[in-house]
Amino acid sequence: MKKKDLLSVTDLSGAGIRSLISAAIRMKKDHARGRGGRPLRGKVLGLLFSKPSTRTRVSFQVGMAQLGGTAIVIPPSEIQLQRGETLEDTAGVLSRYLDGIVIRTFEQKELEAWARHSTIPVINGLSDFCHPCQILSDIMTIRESFGRLKGVKIAYVGDGNNVAHSWILAAGILGLDLTLAVPKGYEPLPEVLGEARSRFRGAGDPPRLCHDPDTATAGADVLYTDVWTSMGQEKERRGRLRAFRGFQINSRLLSLANPGAVVMHCLPAHRGEEITADVLDGPASLILDQAENRLHLQKALLVRHLSPKK
Repeated sequence: MKKKDLLSVTDLSGAGIRSLISAAIRMKKDHARGRGGRPLRGKVLGLLFSKPSTRTRVSFQVGMAQLGGTAIVIPPSEIQLQRGETLEDTAGVLSRYLDGIVIRTFEQKELEAWARHSTIPVINGLSDFCHPCQILSDIMTIRESFGRLKGVKIAYVGDGNNVAHSWILAAGILGLDLTLAVPKGYEPLPEVLGEARSRFRGAGDPPRLCHDPDTATAGADVLYTDVWTSMGQEKERRGRLRAFRGFQINSRLLSLANPGAVVMHCLPAHRGEEITADVLDGPASLILDQAENRLHLQKALLVRHLSPKK
């Protein structure tokens, strides 16, 4: 059976995403009732993270434990890649030890190289290009909150970064109603928008881009944001703070949304920058639900990719 990688949400069909979310919701309910099997007993997952992580690392480790398997952390600084061993050799060797590997790194092409040279499933734990595990669990959170995805208007306010890319691609695949408000000069890659538009089969319009947060959030059901300065962009911080002025999610912006609108942030958050504390910690916030759902969605993903059942 051909191995399954998850390098981007585009590795999944619309039906595949919906099935994954349904499985995650079932597993979440089973866990709350003290049920759930151990389908990954004897399986070992490797975590190779070049970037710091809280939610991704802990949720994959806990998820493997709850599914009966084991997760081991492989610090990049402690393996022979740092001393000149090729990625090809490392991937080949780890494929003989592990049943799957989650990689959190900078360049998407590095993930693609791992996938080419590994015989085990490779899962993207985050790259500078996209963050599929985050967006899949966020879509799960929206479905839980609204009971549906169809007709839910999503407004993304902030940087056209890896999280925005995954939102755009998922919206294209699922036909979601998504508007992005991004400062000029910080737009998502045009090829990502083009890919989403080519895949879009929804009843409305494909993902839309604007430069006005008020326009994006007017009548929205979901307000979503991320940090303005991502990992590896620290030298740009001062300029980004100037450029993103006016793109903060706050009570005024929330008041433009539909009654009952929710606020989402993938965390970590910088209170007072991309979002105010009163909104992030207020009754509309779903941040802890999002964080919890990383665990359940990734458990469903692990079963899909590592289970011995065909």
